[in-house]
Amino acid sequence: MTEIAHRFIETNGIRMHVAEAGSGPLVVLCHGFPESWYSWRHQLRALAEAGFHAVAPDMRGYGQTDRPEAIDQYSLLHLVGDIVGLLDALGAAQAVIAGHDWGAPVAWHAALLRPDRFRGAIGLSVPYRPRGHARPTTLMPQTDDAVFYQLYFQAPGVAEGELEQDVRRTIGGILFSASGDSPRSQKSAWTGSDGARGTVGMVPRHGGLLTGMTNPDALPPWLQQADLDVYAAEFARTGFRGGLNWYRNIDRNWELLAPFAGAQVTVPALYVAGDRDIVVAFPGMDRLIPALSTFVPQLSGTIMLPGCGHWTQQERPVEVTAAMIDFLRRL
Repeated sequence: MTEIAHRFIETNGIRMHVAEAGSGPLVVLCHGFPESWYSWRHQLRALAEAGFHAVAPDMRGYGQTDRPEAIDQYSLLHLVGDIVGLLDALGAAQAVIAGHDWGAPVAWHAALLRPDRFRGAIGLSVPYRPRGHARPTTLMPQTDDAVFYQLYFQAPGVAEGELEQDVRRTIGGILFSASGDSPRSQKSAWTGSDGARGTVGMVPRHGGLLTGMTNPDALPPWLQQADLDVYAAEFARTGFRGGLNWYRNIDRNWELLAPFAGAQVTVPALYVAGDRDIVVAFPGMDRLIPALSTFVPQLSGTIMLPGCGHWTQQERPVEVTAAMIDFLRRL
């Protein structure tokens, strides 16, 4: 089996840990919340065996990569800058970039801002979202009983206090409850004890993100106890602040990206998601996803995986990897 190697590089003023395998054209794999390079464990080996140099960093704020203290150090410009610096450190003129969850906006915006460096983009779970006309947090749903989870994440220390009480329970609950194996339908996942009036992704005001989430007696086939061990060990060591700080820059990103309002992602691209992914059920996604080629004119396709939840490349590693390799070979 192809070995996964680990090393550190210097990029954009931080020290970044990367896992890598193979040689050939570069493919950068960006993870989301709450994960690490490890979420790409299946793709690293498969891409290497298909003739590519696959590199999965611990993103800024995660794992063994540096975690700046200041909240404003986690904007999309910083995150894209980290990956541009990664290419420079690897001596690569260009790469294809793939991202899942929060890594997807990094991938989409890397392609938007630096199409000279990123010759293709693959987004998993989260589609490209063009800049809107108002600050994003002002549009997020909230009721008397609940708030959208991204609003819950805004106040420093609140979510950390909940998520860090029992890290293994937190990771297990989030991974299972947002997966396609959860017995709850995507319309009721992450809605809190009262259903939050049917709005997906809500957190009860008198509870927390983990309210109503499930830690199953038996894990689904795609998630082993050893996988939970890896994630739990990392977040027990680092805490969740780094990852949560990405959410605390949502409005700042909107401000910084004002010069790119209306711009399109012009490089070849692929979008892959599960039909039971909570993101697909977010307000507005039923209109955005079918219209994605309007904003990404070289979109080669949208793949919806039946029965797959949020953790796309982990829940469906064979299908996702095959789609990625097919896309890469056609570039």
